[in-house]
Amino acid sequence: MTVTHHVRVYRSEEELLREDQLAYKIAQVAVDPVAVDPEVVDMIINRIIDNASVAAASITRAPVSAARQQALDHAVSIGGVGATVFGCALDRRSSPEWAAWANGVAVRELDYHDTFLAAEYSHPGDNIPPILAVAQHTGADGAALVRGLATGYEIQVDLVKAISLHKHKIDHVAHLGPSAAAGIGTLLGLDVDTIYQAVGQALHTTTATRQSRKGEISSWKAHAPAFAGKMAVEAVDRAMRGETSPSPIYEGEDGVIAWLLDGKDAAYDVPLPDAGEPKRGILDTYTKEHSAEYQAQAWIDLARKLHGSNPELADPANVESIVLHTSHHTHYVIGSGANDPQKYDPTASRETLDHSIPYIFAVALQDGGWHHVDSYAPERAAREDTVALWHKITTAEDAEWTRRYHSEDPNEKAFGGRVEITLTDGSTVVDEIAVADAHPLGARPFARENYIAKFRLLAEPVLTPDEIERFLDLAQRLPELTAAEVAQLTIVAKPGVLAAAPAPKGLF
Repeated sequence: MTVTHHVRVYRSEEELLREDQLAYKIAQVAVDPVAVDPEVVDMIINRIIDNASVAAASITRAPVSAARQQALDHAVSIGGVGATVFGCALDRRSSPEWAAWANGVAVRELDYHDTFLAAEYSHPGDNIPPILAVAQHTGADGAALVRGLATGYEIQVDLVKAISLHKHKIDHVAHLGPSAAAGIGTLLGLDVDTIYQAVGQALHTTTATRQSRKGEISSWKAHAPAFAGKMAVEAVDRAMRGETSPSPIYEGEDGVIAWLLDGKDAAYDVPLPDAGEPKRGILDTYTKEHSAEYQAQAWIDLARKLHGSNPELADPANVESIVLHTSHHTHYVIGSGANDPQKYDPTASRETLDHSIPYIFAVALQDGGWHHVDSYAPERAAREDTVALWHKITTAEDAEWTRRYHSEDPNEKAFGGRVEITLTDGSTVVDEIAVADAHPLGARPFARENYIAKFRLLAEPVLTPDEIERFLDLAQRLPELTAAEVAQLTIVAKPGVLAAAPAPKGLF
């Protein structure tokens, strides 16, 4: 059964045994040799396919090209064979921390992979690039990779359930450093004390403010989780050499909780699997059908529905106002409650538009769908009728939708809301949606065939048909893969694709 660990701040003169610290409890979960449930294995395979899908779609984008070039400008370290970089030839390797960096940016760039939302927000698939990179570098087989990824997802989900970072404007990747470090520890079969030190170092180096997701959102949004993954790899390396880390990192008088989160009087109850309990956290997570912030997923589906049933809504001349009644998070982070003028700016960056539900709802209402490139194009954002409709859309916090957003009951937890549209003739259109169509409780839940279809759709422009089949064959045999096959678990771009992408020069 799940064990809840009470975590609070300790004064320096108070005794807190290492074994009672949250970082140590996380390390104990990581070393537990419990078998991985078959349905968890299946979902891990789905998410490896999902990550490759969105990496393929972003492979020529500038932030991804810059990160890839940084990785390729670093030689493989002497301690292993190196790790692959998305898009590059199978024999083109980089040191694992830099491969984790490049691949992490590729996965995160389009905001198009899996999500888990509770007390905090997260993209648990961000654990895959660093854990996979270390697996390739060290010659781990598919079974070891599965165990490592099960741990990474478990720790990420458990921390996200219990500890809010955004409330204190700390970026959500502060939960990713510890989860990736723990997953790497499981992968490598490290001892509990080594993993404990790695978790502490990974957390210490990955706390940053949420300004990366505020105002004019920069390309760092995609790099932030990649940086956390890179730091996790380096933290494990350092811990394996016998070096120690700040302790107690969570509970200390000058630790993360006391000064970055709820303060010296704070306390959290963190759920972690008991010894012998399977790591099933990944089953609580969900992926995206659309390339947009997760809170936008259900709203895109509702707009798609309204486009079909009420086509007159696409014309701003027919619309007086549109109000999206929704959760606190949607209103204040991607809605008009953020008070960010950039969310209504036709010249805003893709990253900013991705965090503007007024923009997203307007485009989906007019187009009847969402495209990971076309829907963000500058000419699309600047279209006169879109801007007119967009500026008539606001959000409002609704207490019931906020309650459902934070509900611990998966059957009522919701990420949508109710739309009230007032037309210029005085009539109204009212509709609502609780979860996205692709959600496990949605109208069309994602299953293996949907993940494969998403991969084929996004990979076809940049991969050959043979390469698509090669990758899908490997991914779907994940737990049986030899170390040599794990080393090939990547995607190789068609000839000329990467050559046409920007390859900026820097310091390295």
